[in-house]
Amino acid sequence: MNNVGRQAVIGVLAAAGAAVLFGINATVSKLALGSGMSSLDLVQLRSLGSAVVLMAFLLLTRPASLKVRPRELGFLVVVGIIGIGLVQWFYLVAISRLPVGIALLLEYLAPVLVVLWVRFVRRQAVRARMWLALALSVAGLAIVARVWQGLALDGLGLLAGLGAAAALATYYLSSEASMGTRDPLSLAAWIFSAAALFWSVVQPPWTFRWSMLGQDVMLPMPFGGSTAPLGVLVVWIIVLGTVVPYLFVLVALKSLGSARTGLLGMAEPVMAGLVAWLVLGELLTGIQLLGAVLILSGIILAETARQRCPAGRPVVLPPLRSSGDREAGPSVTRRT
Repeated sequence: MNNVGRQAVIGVLAAAGAAVLFGINATVSKLALGSGMSSLDLVQLRSLGSAVVLMAFLLLTRPASLKVRPRELGFLVVVGIIGIGLVQWFYLVAISRLPVGIALLLEYLAPVLVVLWVRFVRRQAVRARMWLALALSVAGLAIVARVWQGLALDGLGLLAGLGAAAALATYYLSSEASMGTRDPLSLAAWIFSAAALFWSVVQPPWTFRWSMLGQDVMLPMPFGGSTAPLGVLVVWIIVLGTVVPYLFVLVALKSLGSARTGLLGMAEPVMAGLVAWLVLGELLTGIQLLGAVLILSGIILAETARQRCPAGRPVVLPPLRSSGDREAGPSVTRRT
């Protein structure tokens, strides 16, 4: 196998590893929320913990990369609050009230919203397949929500999932401003820091009930009904649910590019739904599975609906990265 082939294999494995870890993280987050921790508590800890880990790593390895130009400050604050803080919060509210797979599929409607914005607000060209993508996504959403039963899903959870999609779409669109101006790792460190600062203003750290991290959480039956401290779950969410899979995404982007990495990332809602089924017993009905397939098909079509406008400028649609994620930023030619 030549070097190009090896790099491709490494990229695919990295993208798959990220999807697996992000998928598992959704269930771990739901367990933490089920222990009595609020979505605000968890998003604050996740933002703060990830910011500390990323900042410490860069201070030890590449401190010069953390230099911030004055003109970047506004962008970093906006993306940190909307693209990290609000996306994560909406997502956590959604998974606390909806099956994990459905919550992620709702958030993953962001690429559809981005391409609609590009088409109707920026008036840039998109491929005809976008309209099929929109039709599939809307039809799938209606089926998953079982609108014929008067919205069988939790209303607040549904709104939170759509709010996550809107916030993530805003993050994608604003990310274009920094394409090529900052490396993704330092960008992630700063936007997580901005999110942590924002949530610290909303809920000052000294008012946080730190003692709750020592309480035991009952684990589901696949783990024999054993318990684990809530703090262990939070550490998992920060390290293995955010920082490590984000680094995997960077490896995949370097090896595969943005388009292939984004499409491979579509395995995340599938993996999250599978883990939630195995661990939490969240089994979707047959009709809801059909709706999920339609939504996923629409998202994939939206991801490939980019087209060069007449002036030759590319329509930018950064590859999707979940929940949460949302945990990354644009890089030299893409966004994670």
